[in-house]
Amino acid sequence: MTANIIDGKRIAQTIREELRDSISQLVEAGHRQPCLAVVLVGDDPASHVYVSHKKKACQAVGIASRSIELPADTSQEALNEHLKSLNSDADVDGILLQLPLPKHLSPDESIDLIHPEKDVDGLTPYNQGLLVWRRPHLVSCTPAGIMELLNRSQVELLSKEAVVLGRSVLVGAPIATLLSNAGATVQSLHSKSLDTAEHCRRADVLVVATGVRHLVKKEWIKPGAVVIDVGIHRGETGLEGDVDFDGAKDVAGAITPVPGGVGPMTIAMLLKNCFLAYKDRMGR
Repeated sequence: MTANIIDGKRIAQTIREELRDSISQLVEAGHRQPCLAVVLVGDDPASHVYVSHKKKACQAVGIASRSIELPADTSQEALNEHLKSLNSDADVDGILLQLPLPKHLSPDESIDLIHPEKDVDGLTPYNQGLLVWRRPHLVSCTPAGIMELLNRSQVELLSKEAVVLGRSVLVGAPIATLLSNAGATVQSLHSKSLDTAEHCRRADVLVVATGVRHLVKKEWIKPGAVVIDVGIHRGETGLEGDVDFDGAKDVAGAITPVPGGVGPMTIAMLLKNCFLAYKDRMGR
């Protein structure tokens, strides 16, 4: 048996086309474009690449982008003022604070300042809390992307057993809540969990977000399971994930590749969150 490959690149492109059509209709009707403001502090090369990709993605679907680039020695107070200014700017619908920040800055303090209505990364305590209340709105982009992959691939979650490896606030914790809200029975595992492989072998849906290259082997996977690999690592032959793909694809029923699986969905969901924030603000 060879697993069905879940094509995140294709699904992300479909979402972008849907957004482009919706935005185009609104602009043609006389409304302004949605606007995403990206705040970048410092000279981290990877962050600059990510921001560049996000700008191009915005342009492709008709979202205006604004870039605030600050020097690495920016004080917490100065960063806070920039975020407050964007909160009060009527022409800005979404605020994205590019992480990681320089070490002298507090990501928690900075994220807490972003107004929940403009929190397109879905990281504020307010938006994270809505997940627990089963009232999700602006959901953290990678977990939201995983749910889109599962839904658009017609993966049944109701009464299924799901295992999430990793409990980060960015991915592991929110995706565990979203899966539970969708009717799955969820186990959230982490580095201190016991009998991890045994738990994984019972999973109908396995989400792996540990940051450990090739942690999950084919022996950990239930035959026919759906495997979502969130990890990304640069190996000798290119990008690789937290799952040993070559072995896993012969056991799983469906699996996301790296690259081309979860990655493209993250930016697609950022764009979708910006559009949702825009529609809410325009409606008010």
